[in-house]
Amino acid sequence: MAAVTEAEPRVSSKQSNNKKGKRKRTHIDPEIDRLDSLPWNSSISQDDPFSVIAGSHELEGGFLSLEEIDEGDYGFEIPGLDKKVKKERKNKSKKQQDSDVDVDADGVEEEAEEEGINVEVKKKRKKRKKKKKAKESSKVDETTSDCSLLHNCATVVSNNKDDVEGESVDETEFYGWNELRLHPVLMKSIFRLGFKEPTPIQKACIPAAAHQGKDVVGAAETGSGKTLAFGLPILQRLLEEQDKASNMGNNVGEEAERFAPKGLLRALIITPTRELAIQVTDHFKEAAHGINIRVVSIVGGMSTEKQERLLKARPEIIVGTPGRLWELMSGGEKHLVELHSLSFFVLDEADRMIENGHFRELQSIIDMLPMASGSIGGQSQSSENCQTLSNMQIKKRQTFVFSATIALSADFRKKLKRGSLRSKQSMADGLNSIEMLSERAGMRANAAIIDLTNASILANKLEESFIECKEEDKDAYLYYILSVHGQGRTIVFCTSIAALRHTSALLRILGINVWTLHAQMQQRARLKAIDRFRSNEHAILVATDVAARGLDIPGVRTVVHYQLPHSAEVYVHRSGRTARACTDGCSIALISSNDTSKFASLCKSFSKESFQRFPLEESYMPEVMRRLSLARQIDKITRKDSQEKAKKTWFERNAESIELMVENDDSEEERVSNHKQKRVTSMQLKNLQQELNTLLSRPLQPKSFSHRYLAGAGISPLLQHQFEELTRQKLDQGVNLGDNKRRKLVVIGQDCVEPLQALRSSGQEVSMDVKETAEKRRDLENLRRKRKEEKKRLRDQRRQQKKRLKEVDE
Repeated sequence: MAAVTEAEPRVSSKQSNNKKGKRKRTHIDPEIDRLDSLPWNSSISQDDPFSVIAGSHELEGGFLSLEEIDEGDYGFEIPGLDKKVKKERKNKSKKQQDSDVDVDADGVEEEAEEEGINVEVKKKRKKRKKKKKAKESSKVDETTSDCSLLHNCATVVSNNKDDVEGESVDETEFYGWNELRLHPVLMKSIFRLGFKEPTPIQKACIPAAAHQGKDVVGAAETGSGKTLAFGLPILQRLLEEQDKASNMGNNVGEEAERFAPKGLLRALIITPTRELAIQVTDHFKEAAHGINIRVVSIVGGMSTEKQERLLKARPEIIVGTPGRLWELMSGGEKHLVELHSLSFFVLDEADRMIENGHFRELQSIIDMLPMASGSIGGQSQSSENCQTLSNMQIKKRQTFVFSATIALSADFRKKLKRGSLRSKQSMADGLNSIEMLSERAGMRANAAIIDLTNASILANKLEESFIECKEEDKDAYLYYILSVHGQGRTIVFCTSIAALRHTSALLRILGINVWTLHAQMQQRARLKAIDRFRSNEHAILVATDVAARGLDIPGVRTVVHYQLPHSAEVYVHRSGRTARACTDGCSIALISSNDTSKFASLCKSFSKESFQRFPLEESYMPEVMRRLSLARQIDKITRKDSQEKAKKTWFERNAESIELMVENDDSEEERVSNHKQKRVTSMQLKNLQQELNTLLSRPLQPKSFSHRYLAGAGISPLLQHQFEELTRQKLDQGVNLGDNKRRKLVVIGQDCVEPLQALRSSGQEVSMDVKETAEKRRDLENLRRKRKEEKKRLRDQRRQQKKRLKEVDE
């Protein structure tokens, strides 16, 4: 109101001065005119008696209210001010000027009449100009939002110092994402994460799922980015709904709630393992950074009460394993039972879901899903009390099925188009195939089937190799690989937990720090092992097939198959832990005579005609065998001791539970002999450990290594290469002989080379003839059978001779 009251005297002063003529008015600076038109507040009240001394003119004794100051009106610019804030302030100042013009219209009309200008004409002209500017700005905004999403994202991110830290954005590097027409907020997350180009599975799935609204069956090699292939369409749709709801405004709150319902379950993602569920959750949280979308993981091994508290917050996206999800659903968890609002149902690693005896709960979860046809009568009773949505919301539910190995029949697409899979008879059957799983989950007939797997299904940059050895020598060759070629992160896969415990115990005795991961570990210990493995660049993880599915750990250079898997699919997933995201990697399979048939069937399933034999330096093996022999003896003693202690404590613990007194019935002689035996065992263990520590204190050396003469065993290519490197370093650094600085220790004759590098430099290609291998296998089995029969015949002959001798003696 202050601006309104002060405007009237200003106009009257202009009327009084108008008699002096227009010539005097032309000498007034236009800048002063502009400043004069701005809203001013009087610094001294008009009722104040000292106002005469201070001056009654506005320019003599006034001040601008800080709340009304706009630096753009006064020609001031604050450096680094956001463009949006500037635009808002300019619009605000224009509105204020328009309001001032309306208020002062009565005073201005007299002045305008003298000059022959009509105020109404001015107002109409101003309105027309404003409309034209608004249209032009809206067109520019539409074109920039459609064609330059990446540019807008880059400018927003570059203004955020926390995200990019002021680094410049190269739009050409992220041009591939711009073609997918993703939401600017998602583009910002992609830029922040540094994903410069979408992978082939993402290029194929995102348009079909996000823009066409289709169901998707996706198959691609491991490490190809399948998580974002179904994650980005989910976030895209939720963001679009939020934008529609915000554009509708507050006046139509119920309509906005229909487009973007809050506090309802929108996406349910099911994974076969806990680690994969937690990893998918982390990926979603990274992609949804800064978005008001909550993502929660529901897995076994965690506190049920804590997960129930998380579900009370009503998250929009839930990632879980079938067991714990069904446990909470059958317990009546309200948020999980309200599936009427579900917009996305995702099955990740679907081939593992259909294995017999693993995921019976998955069938129960799928049966609770409402029918995709939109009929609410087929829903479960628990959903009757839920909030009702339109049938359109139910119709729009999308189903995504993803895996690295998906075997579909040739006419699967035709069956989906005909709708012949949707028979009542098939509903009663179990989930015995990907086709049945897709049908039971409610996949529509126009589903997009995207199969990007190659003939071998394995990653293109994966180098496969094998080592032929005896079953009892697998530990020695594993120790050789980890000692001589222990560069980069390595995962050693075992089929059984017993083999894992045996292998990890031997490696720890040999001074190699390893982490273990198997199904019998507590969830906290499993997560700790994965975190420790991630944190060390050269860490070693010994794991069962629990770690074969979806575990995305960057920098895994080598995968060792200590025991061959039972199926080709598991072999694919194991090997897929390396050579991920367009990087290279190496897999090494330890093949014994018992594994020959398995290995031959693997080669046949992948159409492998040749395999690389991993290069071995046999001169190292005697030293390796010596160390391994000591380690086995130490392991045998310690294991026996621990078993006796566990047995004793178990007996005492159970006796205490039933309140029985345990008496020691051993005689004095037995106690003395037991004590002596323990002393002998402890001394033997101490001597073995000292001997092994002495061997481990020096580097692993080949049998031909000479301690007296540097080249006593001859100049090998490795030795020559090391000499050249040392000479080059000394020449470059200009090292003087008189320097006493501490230099890096170099072991002459030994070099820790990455397995992939060793395989590429010295790997030998071996042709894999399946028929020949099968024949060798049959010949070997026949030879073993003949030997057994010969032994049995000789044993029977000796028994008969003994009987005859007894009869003769009698």
